[in-house]
Amino acid sequence: MSEDINDLIVQRIEKVKALRAKGINPYPIRFKRTHTAAQIKELFTEGQELQVKAAGRIKSKRVMGKASFAHIEDLSGLIQVYARLDRMGEEQYELFKTLDLGDIIGLSGHVFKTKQGEITIEISDVVLLAKCIRPIPVVKEKDGRVFDEFADKEQRYRQRYVDLIVNTQVRQQFILRSRLITGIRTFLNQKDFIEVETPMMQAIPGGAAARPFITHHNALDIDLYLRIAPELYLKRLLVGGFEKVYELNRNFRNEGISTRHNPEFTMLELYQAYADYNDMMDITQEMISTLAQQLLGSMVIQYQGNTIDLTPPWQKISYVDALKKYTGINFQELSHSEALRKANEMGLDVDESMSKWKIAEEMFEEKVEANIIQPTFIIDYPKELSPLAKSRDDNPEFVERFEVYIAGREMANAFSELNDPFDQRERFEQQVKMREAGDDEAQMMDIDYVTALEYGMPPAGGLGIGIDRLAMLFIDTASIKDTILFPLLKPENR
Repeated sequence: MSEDINDLIVQRIEKVKALRAKGINPYPIRFKRTHTAAQIKELFTEGQELQVKAAGRIKSKRVMGKASFAHIEDLSGLIQVYARLDRMGEEQYELFKTLDLGDIIGLSGHVFKTKQGEITIEISDVVLLAKCIRPIPVVKEKDGRVFDEFADKEQRYRQRYVDLIVNTQVRQQFILRSRLITGIRTFLNQKDFIEVETPMMQAIPGGAAARPFITHHNALDIDLYLRIAPELYLKRLLVGGFEKVYELNRNFRNEGISTRHNPEFTMLELYQAYADYNDMMDITQEMISTLAQQLLGSMVIQYQGNTIDLTPPWQKISYVDALKKYTGINFQELSHSEALRKANEMGLDVDESMSKWKIAEEMFEEKVEANIIQPTFIIDYPKELSPLAKSRDDNPEFVERFEVYIAGREMANAFSELNDPFDQRERFEQQVKMREAGDDEAQMMDIDYVTALEYGMPPAGGLGIGIDRLAMLFIDTASIKDTILFPLLKPENR
């Protein structure tokens, strides 16, 4: 922190002391606001008296002797305020003059329009609601250049509260994210889905290929895992008679941090009895395109320089054909050794312990994903990569599963859900072998889930959508951190 900033902090602390010495509380309990900035602008009509009580943070201020102007900002926007000595009285006007940028104030007054046509509140009374001790970063000119005091992206993530004060567009992005989630709930509720909650601490983590976080329950003296997916619990509800369920859930995966990954993230998972992955395709494209139209005003959107057309129907291509299209390799015709050789020739990080389809998965991630810009269903995955999906009738080595890719990113994952308890047990056993061979992302055996299937689960379709990645698409950002209010970061002192 610079000496100039330290000096300003000291000055503001002295102002707090001076106010307290006068019997003024710089952090009073309450202020009853009657109008927001946007409401004032909407309601004001020239010639009509409008008395208001408004509140907000001071974003600009000009003191001109016996009269002063400022702009205050609330969530709805900015509004100008006008302070006059002869109207407010000396004590109130002096208080106004000592206020700093960033202070949160409440004020009473009447609304008028200046000669320049700006709707303004003429203050009759002002009260300090929260003193801003630390100066707010600003964008200003320095040596003829524009200088942003808060340009460091990582610092903005670490101090998101300051980022939200300084950058109005960041606030709007998170409002859009909130409306996106509200829109998802509305869409599904209208289709008779029921929102439920399932455990976030689990004795056996399941429903995804991922490393879990481990915690310990002292009273029971057992280790538990933070949820990597709610899938197996939601499907237990299908066994119990629920037919359409969904959960907007927080998941935790002990993996790397990147522009696409955060260890704590939000997912939508839904399950529908008597449906399959074709029904899930219909829901996926209808929901995302509808939300784009509602929130962005169009199904054709701009993302990172690309024009993305979300208008249904979306194109479909099989997993094997997508690999062949973008790499020239037909994995169905390859032996394990041939797959390993071709992957090594491409410089992929693979080894002999990996199966043919695990090698294919690495190749897909490195050589295929980035090429898929328009909304595309990648369908019919190898059974080995999909331990919870139902096999195709015409080729049991592949399953009825799809992933949606948009702008080079996976956005959704869905299955025709496996409901055969004998098949499910065998696949869990295969996962256990993979885990014992060193794959720490392979799933564990969940006997209780197999038991649930033995009571009978109806044929069903299931769908998962990453909310953070969908928000990335909607707000047009390349980093997942821009969609998470408080992303996980490495501590500054390490």
